[in-house]
Order: sequence, then C-alpha cells, then structure tokens
Amino acid sequence: MRLFGRKDAEDEGGASREDGIATFWTWWQESRPAVDALVAAGDTGGLEDLLAPAVAAVHPGLVWEVAPGRNAMHTLVVTSAGDAELRPLAHRWAKAAPPADLLWEFHPSRQANPQAAELTLDVGGAEFALDKLVLGLRVPRNQPRVDVSAYHPIFADLDEDVRLDAALLALDWLLGEDDVARWVGEITAVTFEPIDAVSAAHLPAVVADLASGYDEEEWVLLEGQTAGGAPLVATARYPLRPVDHPLFDQHIAITLPYAHRDEAGLPIGESLTALRDFEERLAARLLKLRDDAVLAAHLSAEGQRVIHLYADPTGDAAIHAKELIVSWEEGEPRVDVATDPAWTAVSPFLS
Repeated sequence: MRLFGRKDAEDEGGASREDGIATFWTWWQESRPAVDALVAAGDTGGLEDLLAPAVAAVHPGLVWEVAPGRNAMHTLVVTSAGDAELRPLAHRWAKAAPPADLLWEFHPSRQANPQAAELTLDVGGAEFALDKLVLGLRVPRNQPRVDVSAYHPIFADLDEDVRLDAALLALDWLLGEDDVARWVGEITAVTFEPIDAVSAAHLPAVVADLASGYDEEEWVLLEGQTAGGAPLVATARYPLRPVDHPLFDQHIAITLPYAHRDEAGLPIGESLTALRDFEERLAARLLKLRDDAVLAAHLSAEGQRVIHLYADPTGDAAIHAKELIVSWEEGEPRVDVATDPAWTAVSPFLS
C-alpha cells in the first residue's frame, strides 16, 4: 500500500479544478496499460511518477493511494484526507469514474480494511503493526462521537505529528475514512498506555453501537444570542455533518423578514403561522429533491428567519427557493447562494 499527496498544497485551480476530473479519466483510459504494468511489477516509484501529476492536476491538495480492493484486485483512492473543502471534489472525481472491473475500483475516501489488524506500516523507520495498537475510548454524554487516545509501543520514539498521522491512518483502515469523520471526535496519539485501553480491533463495534442510537432523523432546539446580544432561537438537524452529504457544497440562505414579533424580536401570531406554512411548502419541495438538497438549520432573531439549505449545485434547489419566496408577503425576502463545501455558514451547529 502506498500513500501519496500534498495535504498542505495551495488551491491553484479555482473553477477549473472540476474540469480536471474529465481530463483525469481521459488520461486514465489512455494510461491504464502502463498503470497495470507498474502495479504488477510492484514499481511504486514508477507508479508515483505516473499517477501523482495526474491527481495533482485535479487538485494539488488531494491525496491518493493504491490498495487492495474490496471486489476488484486493486482500488485507487483519491481523497481529501479530511479536508472538508476538498471532499466534494474527491466525491465528484469518484462519481465520474468508469465502472469497476476485475482489476480496479475507485473510492473518494479510504475504505475500512477487514484485515486491518494484520497490517504493518513503516513509520519513521519503525514497524507500526496495528495488532499492537490500543485505544482509550470515551463517549461524551449525549454526544454522537467517540474520543480516541491511541497508543503504540513505537510512539515514544516518534515526533508528535508523525504519531498523529500514523494514528489517523490506522483509524481510517479500521473504520473507513468517512466513518472516522462521522463518529470520531478528538484524536490524540499518546506515549503512554491509557487506562482501560482496548485493542484497536474493538473500535468498529464501539462505533456501531454508538451509531445505532442515531438511526432516526432528529432535530434540536437551541437558544442563544446574536453578535449584538439579541435573543436567538435555532432549530438544527442532529447530527449535522457535511460528510453525510459530500456533494452538497452549495449553500442557499433564505431570509424571511417577519412583521409580528415579541419584545425579544422572535416571531409570534400571524408571522409564526406564515413561517410554518412556508417551511411546510419548502419541505414538500425538498421531498422531491431528496437527492439534491437538505435542510440544515433555521434560526430566528431580530425580526428575521434565516433558513439554511445545502444542495448539489447541479440540481435545482436554488431555483425552487427563489420560486417559493415570491409568495412571501412580510417584508422583502432574499435568497443568497454561495459555494460552501465546509458548511462554514452553519459551523456552530455541526456535530
């Protein structure tokens, strides 16, 4: 297994990054015989020389690896390596891939390896064998995550950054990169064995048990203050995670001013009824767009309700939002559309 990429690379492509996806797959078809030959020969240096420029042309921050496949002999992974800004690009790369065959399959994130406990990696000149990795696990009360303290006998001899990189890679092998993003919270790589540490092989079972408590769609009601100190009430999807909707990198903010409000600036009476009616009509539209958009949160403060949607920009969610606000009669409604792959507009609500 080989891992390549420049996670600290600067964004050089802008809108042309996605154009590079089509170019990559054209290159893949033309270069496939050479790639197959290098993999068969175990020539990792030659494989890097061939593949690295092609992946970097999509985006220099993407990381790639060739690993054993689940159904095919090999898998080519091109991943954002945890960079939320690049995750949609990696998923669009995979979506545009040719059908898998006996030799190759393609993934936008590292997949869980059923033989993870048998893997050994050279880390800093030392053998990093996963069967010697142990974890301290803590599930915060009423939180959809597990915090992990990872310990391996070689960690005492490694720099902090190298230890953490090794621990992150091990978690990706154990759970798959997307489930690490979903369910793993704080990760530390420690030089002493945590109290009550368990074999790393137990992590998938712990995460599966945690995930079973969040099978149903949930919403949470939150109260707070605006930057100016005014009362704010918000409702947010819970858990709320961009990794669950990797192609939804278009942020649609619907702003509805309301006329009837209490002393705190929150909606009452006819305005509250009108807002509920609007959201019912919005929900009906979203039901038809379930593969293209999701309602993330809405918040009310100072005479305005802001509804946050995230959508696939190739779909029609923004058009539907602009059509819906035409009927709003209390003040001047607004729809703002922007690219936001990391969901920064709703960052206070992310799980």
